[in-house]
Amino acid sequence: QVQLVESGGGLAQPGGSLRLSCAASGFTFSSYAMSWVRQVPEKGLEWVSGISYDGSDTYYEDSVKGRFTISRDNAKNTVTLQMDSLKPEDTALYYCAKHEGRRVVRALRYLENYGQGIRVTVSS
Repeated sequence: QVQLVESGGGLAQPGGSLRLSCAASGFTFSSYAMSWVRQVPEKGLEWVSGISYDGSDTYYEDSVKGRFTISRDNAKNTVTLQMDSLKPEDTALYYCAKHEGRRVVRALRYLENYGQGIRVTVSS
């Protein structure tokens, strides 16, 4: 079955960096687009960033553009989110998610599977 396991979260100061990783198994990783989404307390899920099946196309939500970088390694079945210049409003539970197909569609309804989530806290 599909398994997505996130790692790398934690506490960072404003302006600092964190690197999230997602290890995928149970499906042909190189055939599917992947995304990161986040959930802020008292809010719903928010799509953050996505990458196409081969890594050729990347997408970002406006508030993280220029600060976050998504990448993937199809040989290792991993997708990574490098988060720089972190802000307190980036504090959330972050989830790795698998798309239905090869391309990123920026809508949560096209995400089939989610990891268990990992907490990111940005605070001084």
